[in-house]
Amino acid sequence: MKKQLEALRQAAGAAIAQATDSAALDGVRVQYLGRKGDLTGVLKQMGRLSAEERPVIGQLANEVRCAIEGLLAQRGAKLQEDETALRLKAETLDVTMPGRAKALGHKHPLSIVIDEVKEIMLGMGFSVAEGPEVEWDYYNFEALNIPKGHPARDTQDTFFITESMLLRSQTSPVQIRVMEQQKPPIRIIAPGRVYRSDAVDATHSPLFHQIEGLVIDKGITMADLKGTLNQLAARLFGEGTKTRFRPHHFPFTEPSCEVDFTCFRCGGKGCPMCKGEGWIELLGAGMVHPKVLRGCGINPEEYSGFAFGWGVERLAMFRFQIDDLRLLYENDMRFLSQF
Repeated sequence: MKKQLEALRQAAGAAIAQATDSAALDGVRVQYLGRKGDLTGVLKQMGRLSAEERPVIGQLANEVRCAIEGLLAQRGAKLQEDETALRLKAETLDVTMPGRAKALGHKHPLSIVIDEVKEIMLGMGFSVAEGPEVEWDYYNFEALNIPKGHPARDTQDTFFITESMLLRSQTSPVQIRVMEQQKPPIRIIAPGRVYRSDAVDATHSPLFHQIEGLVIDKGITMADLKGTLNQLAARLFGEGTKTRFRPHHFPFTEPSCEVDFTCFRCGGKGCPMCKGEGWIELLGAGMVHPKVLRGCGINPEEYSGFAFGWGVERLAMFRFQIDDLRLLYENDMRFLSQF
């Protein structure tokens, strides 16, 4: 049995030396030291030995086991080191290589216009006010001097949810809420989404955006409105842009006007954009109606104010020379990537 054990030691050493990876090495371990391995097979023959030979063979068998285990551990450490080195080499990252540029998003044309108007008005001392898009009939109509049965209700084609609740058709309800909650002086703009039951075409959409402005203080006149809009026009379209007021009627302002800007393409000379007139109609404005002030708890004998509002889509279409409003909502990256 001594010869068998010595032969087993040499065979195991050779097999261990030839193992090329951890899996092969584990196979060698099972082959020689496993429960059904070669060493176990030799030890099962010890029953045939005499009492004097058993301790000698037993000691030799333990030495062989320890020797094989030592070789396994030594080879295992070496293989682990080699495998780690190979893995590190395969996973090496060259931090000096240029990175892959990621496509970054940018602002939507409507957001560009809204943010620019916000920045200009904040610089003029205004603050930004917001309100709910699902609104009460009272705030959307009645508090704005548009009672039930008023013809102005028919022109707005409102989305009613219930008899007294609707999707707001303008951001003017925000002005009413501010006047109810805040004492003058008031200087706010109210940007946001509004809804009207319009058929979708090149110039209409059931969802669009408005920006409205409101100033309430002592001694406010149309001259203050004119000066504010002149400053806004100059900041948006460049110095030299003029404004023109044309008489109009809005239930919530008195007097009221439509406001035209000199065409920012031709400078007022006349071109296809302005249809040869030199002016572009952009917004409506006027002095806040005394009845609206009184309904919000503001004394019209002490305070006065002006309000104005415009559609953001209309401004964006003029600004970026877009000829179809639907392009702003179709999410076509070929179109949006231009901005």
